[in-house]
Amino acid sequence: MKLLKLIPDETKIPFTKYRWHALVITLAAFVGSLFAIFVAPGLNFGVDFRGGITIEVRDTKPIDLGTVRQAISALNVGSAKVQEFGAPNQIVVALEAAKVDGHSADVSQQQIAGRVKEALKAALGDDVTFEREEVVGPTVSGELTQRGFLAVGLATAMMLAYIWFRFQFQWGAGAVLGVVHDTVITIGLIALFQFSFDLNVVAAILTVIGYSVNDTVVVYDRIRENLRKYKKMPLAELIDLSLNETLTRTVVTGGTSILALAALVAFGGEVLRGFCFAIMFGIVVGTYSSLFVAAPFLLLTGVKRDWAKVKAAAPAQA
Repeated sequence: MKLLKLIPDETKIPFTKYRWHALVITLAAFVGSLFAIFVAPGLNFGVDFRGGITIEVRDTKPIDLGTVRQAISALNVGSAKVQEFGAPNQIVVALEAAKVDGHSADVSQQQIAGRVKEALKAALGDDVTFEREEVVGPTVSGELTQRGFLAVGLATAMMLAYIWFRFQFQWGAGAVLGVVHDTVITIGLIALFQFSFDLNVVAAILTVIGYSVNDTVVVYDRIRENLRKYKKMPLAELIDLSLNETLTRTVVTGGTSILALAALVAFGGEVLRGFCFAIMFGIVVGTYSSLFVAAPFLLLTGVKRDWAKVKAAAPAQA
């Protein structure tokens, strides 16, 4: 009885043949992501990074958004962002710290949050409940911003050091090039779809970095094994062989992860939606970069095919 195989053993996709086509797509996606992040529409920073107040409100009946906006406007605490949150009887009210009537201290944020909740109870009735309340002052949000980007930078640097130690510098450079590619394009997609960029998304990006490097290391390991096995095979042909040999593992790992994340998107609620979409974007982009960025980079820079012999000869000389 034959087992079901997603990718046949005799698959021979010429990945390196299309490396220049992939380069054009990669550059276009990279530049477009930078434009989406820094120009338009820009990142939709959550309360974690911009500071302010977020209150999730639930009622037993559908909530009139106009009534909520009028109630908050009467408090003179600045403009509020009011939107439906998953169901007609559930909304989210967001107030930015910089626009809350000149108040910037954390204690003022707490007082304003209390005033907003009282106004909502008066406008919507006693059946209203507050499912979630987040109050972040500008000082805390600034620290979170710095530490969030520092975490991403340190993770990338440590990945470079690890792969440099395990392989060679050019292998590490190729992996980091893939990580930068995956990170920028994932953040660009988050900006394009205007998902809230908060600490959950930072955690998702760190997960994407780990996934991307793991996928690249698997491919690099197979390339290194084949360099020892096929000493006279042209490098482009050897890279294609290695990518095809690991293709089943790549598709199965990415596919099962996306299936699990799709379930969380469907049933996990609005809070997890941005987090799950960020990882889903990252898995797709990371798989692409392992096939068309990190591996072809070795073909561009060249690989020392006798590096294993050099290491083996060193102890004998000593």
